[in-house]
Amino acid sequence: MIMRITCNREMAEEVTLDVFHEVWRRASAYDPAGGSVLGWIMNQARSRAIDRLRYENRQKRTNTLGDDWRQPTAVQDSEDAIALRQQRERVRKALPVLTAEERQVIETAYFGEFTYAEAAVRLNQPLGTVKTRIRSALSKLRHALAGGATT
Repeated sequence: MIMRITCNREMAEEVTLDVFHEVWRRASAYDPAGGSVLGWIMNQARSRAIDRLRYENRQKRTNTLGDDWRQPTAVQDSEDAIALRQQRERVRKALPVLTAEERQVIETAYFGEFTYAEAAVRLNQPLGTVKTRIRSALSKLRHALAGGATT
């Protein structure tokens, strides 16, 4: 997931290490009522990857050494590019399992790279509603991707 968000192998590796270090430090803060351990870790990974991208983009905007900031970050490894393309296609085929509301919050939060709170404001919906729809949508997508079902 971090690789998909950052599109940069080195950055993804760094963020992954940061996430695992933070999970190790904050393991006692995990609350099973908030979801699975995997969900907790993935949420931290997603947030950390988005934060890193925002930081990198700010650095590029403030860099006065040239116009390199205009070049999009490219996936360096062709195997990663193929894997990402296949993963995108699987997710695209699984999206029809979602309701229109679930799809809207997933697209806003994940593809729009907004936090849940930002997505709630953007969609003019209560934060709890956004979180509930995201949790439901992710569960449906996880089930569809695991079983190969796309209906």
